[in-house]
Amino acid sequence: METVIEAMEQWIKDFLITGIMKHLGNIFDSVNTQVGEIAATVGQTPSSFMPAVYRLIRDLSENIIMPIAGIILTFIACYELIQLVAGHNNLAHFETWVFFKWVLKTFVAVTLISNTFTITMAVFDVAQWVILNSGGIISGSTTITAADLAAIQSNLEAMEWGELATIYMQTFILQFLLQFLAIIIFIIVNGRMVEIYLYVSLAPIPFATFGNQEQSQMGQNYFRSLWALGLQGFLIMVCVGIYAVMLQTVSVTTDVVDYLWKVLGFTALLAFTLFKTGSIAKAILHAH
Repeated sequence: METVIEAMEQWIKDFLITGIMKHLGNIFDSVNTQVGEIAATVGQTPSSFMPAVYRLIRDLSENIIMPIAGIILTFIACYELIQLVAGHNNLAHFETWVFFKWVLKTFVAVTLISNTFTITMAVFDVAQWVILNSGGIISGSTTITAADLAAIQSNLEAMEWGELATIYMQTFILQFLLQFLAIIIFIIVNGRMVEIYLYVSLAPIPFATFGNQEQSQMGQNYFRSLWALGLQGFLIMVCVGIYAVMLQTVSVTTDVVDYLWKVLGFTALLAFTLFKTGSIAKAILHAH
């Protein structure tokens, strides 16, 4: 009879250990995969992230938004000419050089609006260079090795089935919580690229305002916002680097449950900081 009971207890232990290791595999795979893809995603330019979407946005911008920007530019150019003529001594002393000034300013404005996509893509090319070079400095891995998993399994085999049942329930809950956080991280990182496409699609309109000092505030703020979106990728890389360092301070083989709860906390902190990177970048560059 004791042999049967021992066999049943061993079967329960084996069942729980197998389930715990499966849960751990799901946890580490979801987190490691998502964190590992962050660098690859933020290191891409809008044209390389989704080429089909980029072509769509460019066609819409050049064929739909560009004519509207042309109308705005024409209005601003006429308004600027009136200001230059009327503002010179209230027409009491008129000089022809104001026309050359107006022609030069209009030429610069037309050049800017004609090269809108070249300028906007140059911003993200510079941002990509910063991100890719920072990846070589920011080091640290969030990957759990096969040796760590083997050590965890050895520790689990030394426990009683009651303790294993508690760990089983906790890992069962934790795998869903961490997978949920992995989805949030995916949305934040890829949502930045969608936001970039939205900003770029309307680029000709703010670029059309550079011809007048009063209206150029719109274009200047837009340009700062573009840089903020580009440098947000660098802040995301910094967050991932901090996350990797924090994980390395905790040993996975001593207390697996304590480790997993700390991983949950660190991952939630990562998701929160990733969410804040956009507002931080805009605050630094004074964009709104």
